[in-house]
Amino acid sequence: MIIRDLKPSEYNSLIDIWNRSSLPFKPNGRDAEHNIIKQIQTENICFFVAEINDKLVGAVIASHNGRKGWVNRLAVLPEFREKGIAAALLKRSENYFLSNNINIFACLIEDWNDVSMEYFSNNNYIPHKDIIYYTKKLRP
Repeated sequence: MIIRDLKPSEYNSLIDIWNRSSLPFKPNGRDAEHNIIKQIQTENICFFVAEINDKLVGAVIASHNGRKGWVNRLAVLPEFREKGIAAALLKRSENYFLSNNINIFACLIEDWNDVSMEYFSNNNYIPHKDIIYYTKKLRP
């Protein structure tokens, strides 16, 4: 298994991983190809992928604001789960944060995603049930 940066030409493979992992996909918004390519080129955002035999089998977005690192959209194709791929992607994300002198790692998990909650709890992430997440969308 190889953990590496996503190439812009692999956009469709990334979306396939998200779709097959039941992650929400917003093709007319933040997940549009031109937006993803722009994000790939942003300094504080890394799209890491797991590759096995020339096939992308997992992905994660690691981003930071200079103070806190965010693990976003960690996903592994169902048939490749339980093989250490998520752990390798998470480790690569955390190492990226550490290389940028960031020592706080965080993630947001939707309330229906029990598998992710259990996974992050098992990796020493602490849930904060006292925090309410707000957003403001300029374009619905």
